[in-house]
Amino acid sequence: MEHTQLYTKLNYLPADLKSEVNDFIEFLLSKRKMQIKKKTPKFGCAKGQIYLTPDFKEPLDDFKDFM
Repeated sequence: MEHTQLYTKLNYLPADLKSEVNDFIEFLLSKRKMQIKKKTPKFGCAKGQIYLTPDFKEPLDDFKDFM
């Protein structure tokens, strides 16, 4: 839809409906801002949450038959 078509339709609306249209536009803009703002994880934020056992590099018992 072109801007001129939107503007023409908006001009036909009474003042109270123009106010509702304005509120809806504000809602859409704020919704879009929330979608754009994605938090990026900070370096080191998972520190201490991942643990490797000391025998991590040892062969698994399940594969001893194949070695």
